[in-house]
Amino acid sequence: MKFNLTILVILFSFLLGIQSTQPEWGFYGHRKINRKAVFTLPQELLPFYKYHIEFVTEHAVDPDKRRYATKFEAVRHYIDIDHWEQYPFDTIPREYPHAMLKYGEFWSVDQNSDTSIFMLKQYDEPSFLKTYEADSMKSLYYNTIHQLRFDDDIVLDCSSFKDLNPYAESCQTLIFVDKFSGYGILPYFFPEYYQKLVRAFKSKDTKRIIQYSADIGHYVGDAHVPLHTTENYNGQLTDQIGIHAFWESRLPELFADETYDFFVGKAEYIDNIQDYIWQVIFDSHDLLDEVLEFEKRLSEEFPSDQQFCFENRLEKTIRTQCEAYSEAYHTSLDGMVETRMRDAIQSIGSVWLSAWIDAGQPDLTKDLDIAWNKMDDKEKEELNKQFKAGQIKGRNHDN
Repeated sequence: MKFNLTILVILFSFLLGIQSTQPEWGFYGHRKINRKAVFTLPQELLPFYKYHIEFVTEHAVDPDKRRYATKFEAVRHYIDIDHWEQYPFDTIPREYPHAMLKYGEFWSVDQNSDTSIFMLKQYDEPSFLKTYEADSMKSLYYNTIHQLRFDDDIVLDCSSFKDLNPYAESCQTLIFVDKFSGYGILPYFFPEYYQKLVRAFKSKDTKRIIQYSADIGHYVGDAHVPLHTTENYNGQLTDQIGIHAFWESRLPELFADETYDFFVGKAEYIDNIQDYIWQVIFDSHDLLDEVLEFEKRLSEEFPSDQQFCFENRLEKTIRTQCEAYSEAYHTSLDGMVETRMRDAIQSIGSVWLSAWIDAGQPDLTKDLDIAWNKMDDKEKEELNKQFKAGQIKGRNHDN
């Protein structure tokens, strides 16, 4: 009996050590592309970023860690664009206020506490847009809903939406429910975050420049992942659970160092950062069918007992795709992962460069050192503590 109990304890401990989730692009991937992006920069900017290359490399994973600290972070990493519309996605508003109003839900409550629910479904109709110009709708949003925080409801003044509310005459209370943000806001959030980097450059705030640069590298990297653009983000709708980490973590970790060419083109100025990030999203989504179909076909042809293996990593036993199976999938993709990583590297450098140019090309050759204070150390310590606790506050792409 004692022997059997010992065996059970060992087996139970083994199973507890089995992990099946990995962060987006893997920590390896995000650090790699941020580091390589530094070398796309022109000589005027290269010395500054080379001086801080270890920071932008190491902190490329901070946004992933923040998913364990705040519920507002996870939605910044993706957009389930196919949840809202179908290709070519022409009717999806490109600005956050318009998307929130179009896809948000309004509850009109009358004096009897009866609730009527409506959405601005007519948002894209010519007659509606003629009556309510885009700028006026944006102004309405900022004057009423802008203080909304993700997944919270907000009480509005009925009179503010009088002309849009079909129940306006009996409306006593109007409640707006955010039905949009949970499906991802990456291309909506990104232009605003970009402006933070521009302002940091203008003020020559070295600390903020490298912090925002590291974060921006992460978000641009995520935008280059096809599975960050779909409601089927982990193959859960097609019986392909785990494909997210397979594509963006397992494959780069196995093949990037030995076979990928990371000498990419020089960073280029981006005229319109909003249009640019949307195009990255569309380019990623265009690859989605291949990502899913090739793995589905391979899983049906490859011996099932040779698809998953166990590996020891950081004193834990990891269940992951076998190397032979991974190589077969990697080959079928014909360079896709490498191309998206290369594109991400060039894109990150271009975003950094563009922010610097938009800030007036400030001279950053002096005062390169940063005086980190106790508050900075405390924030870093707390972030790492919450990350190690392992409870994501928001959607986990691997579930």
